[in-house]
Amino acid sequence: MLVSERIGQFFLEHDAGRDRLEYTEYGSGDAWVVLLHGQLMPRRMHQPLARALASEGLHVVTLDLLGHGRSDRPADPLSYSITAFGEQVIALLDHLGAEQAVVGGTSLGANASLEVAVLAPERVRGLLLEMPVLDNALEAGIMAFAPLLFAARFLPVTVSALRWVTKPVPRGLVPFWVGIGLDTCNQQAGPMAATVHGIFFGRVAPSAAQRRAIEAPALVVGHPADPIHPAADAAMLADEMPNATFVRARSILEWRAAPERLNNLAAGFARSCWDSPRGARRRTR
Repeated sequence: MLVSERIGQFFLEHDAGRDRLEYTEYGSGDAWVVLLHGQLMPRRMHQPLARALASEGLHVVTLDLLGHGRSDRPADPLSYSITAFGEQVIALLDHLGAEQAVVGGTSLGANASLEVAVLAPERVRGLLLEMPVLDNALEAGIMAFAPLLFAARFLPVTVSALRWVTKPVPRGLVPFWVGIGLDTCNQQAGPMAATVHGIFFGRVAPSAAQRRAIEAPALVVGHPADPIHPAADAAMLADEMPNATFVRARSILEWRAAPERLNNLAAGFARSCWDSPRGARRRTR
């Protein structure tokens, strides 16, 4: 089923000026779904899922959070935090005229989605969360992103060189996920350092007490053998929230390489959020 796709933009006003954020809409209607990318990745990573959800009648929006993809990339670390990302999603909903949405994402996107549910619970119809980064992931996260921060701050030529090598590669000539990897390498040292610094030294996610108070239905997907996004964090989150379902992916790559099962689960969940009142159905697959 073919669905319409449209690129849009909106602006965040602040004391120092304004920042531009870009998004893509898939499909139409009032059953909104917002999908958020992982750290340093572009919104295009969710294109296959967005198309799959839109083909089920959902109105899907993928957003480049500030510092990512085709949105503005200020070099001030104070511009970046999980809370700020949550506020950007709320601003997107205001811009779209969407009273509510199923909000979800991967890794950073999952944590930002949780922040939306804390900041504006009345706007969240449901949560679709893949690989949240919580207590069990902190050490691995530090090991993974501290070298990136060091390189961007003290060896910026390495970031520039990688961008110089990868940017000219035509994305249409390489497999989709290779292209996403190339897009992720398209960084600028200053904004990259600011983004990692702001996230690294800020609040990673809402507190356990705040998570337990989230009443929106949630589908939480965890991966086995993933040190940065351990399935234990996803399972813990699903256990904390009163209306959450935990789904264990068959591998880290399942949703990328063989997405049919998880796409169907995500579509069924999102549709159920719009087709029925908020309710709790806890189960484990």
